[in-house]
Amino acid sequence: MPNSFRFRSAQTVFVLAITQLVGWGTTFDMLGVMGRIVAPDLGMANEVAFAGLTIMMTVSAIVGPATGRWLGRYGAARVLSAASLTFAIGLSLLAAANGVIHYAAAWIVIGVGGALGLSAPAYTAVVEREGMNGKRVIAVLMLFTGLSSAIFWPVLSMLNETVGWRFTFLVCAGLQFFICLPLHLFALPKPITAHIDGGKADIAPVPLSKPAQRKAFLLIAAATTITTFITFGISPSLLEIFRQSGASPTFALQLGSARGVLGISARFLDMLLGRRGNPIVSAAMGIGLMLVSFLMMLAASPSTPLLVSFVLLYGFGSGVMTVARALLPLALFSPREFGLQSARLSLPQNLANAIAPVVFTAILDRAGTGPALFAAAVLAALSLTLVLMLMTLVRGARATQPSPAPS
Repeated sequence: MPNSFRFRSAQTVFVLAITQLVGWGTTFDMLGVMGRIVAPDLGMANEVAFAGLTIMMTVSAIVGPATGRWLGRYGAARVLSAASLTFAIGLSLLAAANGVIHYAAAWIVIGVGGALGLSAPAYTAVVEREGMNGKRVIAVLMLFTGLSSAIFWPVLSMLNETVGWRFTFLVCAGLQFFICLPLHLFALPKPITAHIDGGKADIAPVPLSKPAQRKAFLLIAAATTITTFITFGISPSLLEIFRQSGASPTFALQLGSARGVLGISARFLDMLLGRRGNPIVSAAMGIGLMLVSFLMMLAASPSTPLLVSFVLLYGFGSGVMTVARALLPLALFSPREFGLQSARLSLPQNLANAIAPVVFTAILDRAGTGPALFAAAVLAALSLTLVLMLMTLVRGARATQPSPAPS
């Protein structure tokens, strides 16, 4: 790879790693530290404070399809800049909140920012600058953004202890306005996909007909929505699953931490694979590992080796699937279509993110670990079936593609 392209890639990763870390750390991850601090001061129950995340994800889902159109019309840099500005406004409103209505309104604004600035728009910025070679850069970017809570939880906790929660939110707004906004506006390299010779930005990697493209999109949407429903539903309840399976509170916390490390390790593996990786195969492998982990927990009696094995399989499988979920549109659609398709996929995924924790918590509290894991296993099996159908569709399309004429 020429040095100029290496520098462009490094510059893209540097800018987006910072802005995505700040984006996730000051919004979605933030309530992990601040939710139980803000709630009593505003006279709210803890669950009402955490409902801010549900509002955020629901609004992001609704705005997602429009974001896809704006990405195609204005480019990722402008959309990401609008996100930074919107986040700054929403966090400022949060700092000034004096009741439930004002608090909810702030999260509505933050939800709009989430649609404009988190995940899909950032990945679109990569594809605009890297074309079909963006897989490795996206995997590198996801490696950094997976650390957002690990970085921001202690920072937010320290800020709150020093200056209080309202000023902490103002600091977060300042990070968005004074760091992320200028980086998005001035530090991202110029897009290259619009200048690729021969219109390669419009050429999809798989020769699918229009009906087959629609079927492929529906299969990706269904499979990724189901898996995000599983992972977002189980993650908040993981410690409780361990405790109900006989783990001590300390051991449960250790297992939960190990799961996070394994998720990051899976992203690192995908980064190493780079262009050689196949997101469809990765998705099948990730879901398969998750399914085996659920079935193993259902079939065997709880024990320390069982819980460790579960964390190894589930943690690595869910980490692999997180990367595959972001890269699947690039495996089937052209670089120019990537932003639109990714934003369209965010609608069902974000809705699943919003309701999954409530559903899994209700099953776990009312029926116990067994039914919760059984539900996860059934959903994982369904998602794996959909991915295998997608794999069959792609193989069929490639098999019917005419061979190039001999020179």
